Amino acid sequence: METVYGNLQGLKTSQVKQLQRLYHQRLPGDRITTPEFAQRLAAVSTELNQPVCAYVNRRGQVMRVGVGTPRQTQIPALELPRYGAERLCGIRCLSTQLKFEPPSDSALTAMAMQRLDALVTLTLTGGGFERRGGGATGYVKEAYLSHLVPHPETAWTVSPPLSLDLLTNQDFLNLVEGLEEEFRRDYTARQVDRDHDQVLLVGLITDNRATQRFKDGLTELERLVQTAGGTVLQTLKQKRSHPHHQTVVGEGKVQEIALAAQSVGANLVVFDRDLSPAQVRNLETQIGIRVVDRTEVILDIFAQRARSGAGKLQVELAQLEYMLPRLTGRGQAMSRLGGGIGTRGPGETKLETERRAIQRRITRLQQEVDQLQAHRARMRQRRQHEEVPSVAVVGYTNAGKSTLLNVMTNAEVYAADQLFATLDPTTRRLVVTDTTTEESLALLLTDTVGFIHDLPPSLLDAFRATLEEVTEADALLHVVDLSHPAWQSQIRAVMKILSEMPIAPGPALVAFNKIDQVDGDTLELAREEYPQAIFISASERLGLETLRRKLAQLVHYAVSS
Repeated sequence: METVYGNLQGLKTSQVKQLQRLYHQRLPGDRITTPEFAQRLAAVSTELNQPVCAYVNRRGQVMRVGVGTPRQTQIPALELPRYGAERLCGIRCLSTQLKFEPPSDSALTAMAMQRLDALVTLTLTGGGFERRGGGATGYVKEAYLSHLVPHPETAWTVSPPLSLDLLTNQDFLNLVEGLEEEFRRDYTARQVDRDHDQVLLVGLITDNRATQRFKDGLTELERLVQTAGGTVLQTLKQKRSHPHHQTVVGEGKVQEIALAAQSVGANLVVFDRDLSPAQVRNLETQIGIRVVDRTEVILDIFAQRARSGAGKLQVELAQLEYMLPRLTGRGQAMSRLGGGIGTRGPGETKLETERRAIQRRITRLQQEVDQLQAHRARMRQRRQHEEVPSVAVVGYTNAGKSTLLNVMTNAEVYAADQLFATLDPTTRRLVVTDTTTEESLALLLTDTVGFIHDLPPSLLDAFRATLEEVTEADALLHVVDLSHPAWQSQIRAVMKILSEMPIAPGPALVAFNKIDQVDGDTLELAREEYPQAIFISASERLGLETLRRKLAQLVHYAVSS
């Protein structure tokens, strides 16, 4: 099928046939083009008074003809040959241009996004003549030869204006083989010690988002990516009044992302906000590599961190609930018709089959989570029957909750300077001294999963069995990382999640942790804003005795009220 792409509106049938006849041309494999083909392409473009592009493979076959600029006629990412980052795509673009100037940035960006062997830009004289016996001449004024280069500061190079004779006499194969050798060396150097995802971060600041909150969110996203095992190579930002409904960011920024991903060798793009399934599909189609959102990064971390059967159960449930609406749009390959008795008629798509299987699995997992809730409820009732008061340790992720539990109860829970280092709740007995009776008082400390800004709803639903440890506790110990620049914002995020729980938690004591890493001004500010709080350093064992006394007072107040 000799399809002509681009804007065909207003073209005559004879003009479309002229464009289709370009598919019948065959160029020498070792030449960029021939004078005859270049003049013929220019003649068609002159008659249409529009730019025309022809895409040619290394065997000299015309693969695609389009009316418009290289940007308007570019080959979709899914239709390009799937070569590695050290290879060009094996296709060159010959384009005409009505203006006497070098190729535009948008044309060069299209070249980079497709990893074309070369982009040849033919500028036109505005006229010419048909030779007797066929052929055209005099339509090309001069040409520009552009190609990619493996250079850290620039993605491409553009030649000075060339005559058509000079252009057509260049050894094309020698040029391409030399370029690919350079890309291969550069790719090999970049791949040393790269056994995990190379990530490009994208942040969007909108009118309803504070600048500082945006910056803190990007910093946190970088930590999340690192925790998940990725390496952040570059961060791109855009400011818009509201997200684009199809691609979140604008069309120009999508091109910039695609170009940056090629330049730095990224294999994954991570956005700082939740993306709809349609937005993910649109972005992957235009950028050409995998695109994920913040929620998917968090789910990946949870999947890595889950150790117990209960933790793995809850993570799988969250992942399936996230995946279910994102099955649509995987292409026609998802569809199949059944065969045999009972399958005739319209049939059933593979998509529907997969969706039903996932829905069944979600239902089964939800039943298991309900059983887990019931089991934990029985354990809590047993503890309440023994009249042992309980305190749930809550706080933003990486605030130091697990470290505090370890130093106070010798719990030996895994603790690290990572986001979501622990998922499974751990309960340990702690003996403190009652300040009123001076008698020993036993209480239970429960370490819970860390909170985070905009905690994904699927996680909240899946971890409801774990979060009930918070709502059923007699009191809360809210641990805050005072050394974090956004500690005030983190407190608000935790309080927001607690306020949205179905059962209001008990009274809370705020404990500012990591005071050994903060300056006096920060300490003074925290004391002014939270006069009832205590100040500790779990790792340095500072203020723990005061914490024990305050916990005894807190439990006494919670139980007696």
